[in-house]
Amino acid sequence: MSNCQTPSTVSLNFHLRKADAPDHLRHLVVDIARASKYIVRGLWHGKLGKAGTSNQFDEDQVEMDVLSNQILEQHLCENELVSCFASEEEGEIIELNPDGPYAVVFDPLDGSSLVDKNFAIGTIVGIYEGNKILGKKPREQVAALYILYGPRTTLTYSLGNGKGVHEFVLNDVGEFVLDREFLGVGDEAKTYSPGNISAASENKPYKDLIMKWIDEKKTLRYSGCMVPDVHHILSKGNGIFCNIGGAKYPNGKLRLAFECGPFAFLVEEAGGVSSDGKQSILDIPLEAVDQRTQFIVGSKNEVESAAKALAA
Repeated sequence: MSNCQTPSTVSLNFHLRKADAPDHLRHLVVDIARASKYIVRGLWHGKLGKAGTSNQFDEDQVEMDVLSNQILEQHLCENELVSCFASEEEGEIIELNPDGPYAVVFDPLDGSSLVDKNFAIGTIVGIYEGNKILGKKPREQVAALYILYGPRTTLTYSLGNGKGVHEFVLNDVGEFVLDREFLGVGDEAKTYSPGNISAASENKPYKDLIMKWIDEKKTLRYSGCMVPDVHHILSKGNGIFCNIGGAKYPNGKLRLAFECGPFAFLVEEAGGVSSDGKQSILDIPLEAVDQRTQFIVGSKNEVESAAKALAA
């Protein structure tokens, strides 16, 4: 980076340059970070009620769902770096600039039903090279990140390829500055986060797995939003999160493109493991925008043990 010295406060932009992110990718990540600041403002000052509309999955949208989606789409349009994007709030892949070098997938506001309860929620983003999303595997992402809107607003990103997972905090002048580098996930889990827990009433292996965690006196850490729950694993360096199928959602409730793919990319880069019960989430081809998958992610030994137990 020429003769510039590392500043005492490292910005997201500086960190991306230091990590040798291609300029276009660096600008795209910084623009997404900028969009998240407007989402924060919307959460502070916007309307928190239902929008009276539903997304592609027939789920009721809150007004912040719609606003967050609009904010991200606007920023992706402005930079002309995005060929197309897929959002949980849209019914199809949206074409933008055919010459854009990247395709983006995102959940603009994961956990939006918790907005009016003032729980922590977040934005999840995955970035692919080229002009296609379907047919790709999450392992092909060139970057993934999430923004957590909690007591502090934090952004955690990775470029993969051994470059690590890094956390930034939004400071009081509106800049994301480095908080922690090279987050890691150990092999043993002390905490557990069981999603879609109602499926345990009809899925005995899942019920047995939860009872095993209780008997082992593991600590429950479940908020109802995947962003803070998986962030807890990365922040504490251990744990397991899962969302398992039942009668209503045999493949689980979570979507591969917007939720599971980006988080699998981040957790595996940090030394953890992801699985649908049979294989790494990173190796599942994206066949449809609305594709769901069972999701187990976190500490290696616990994820492998859980996958084995659920297969039984």
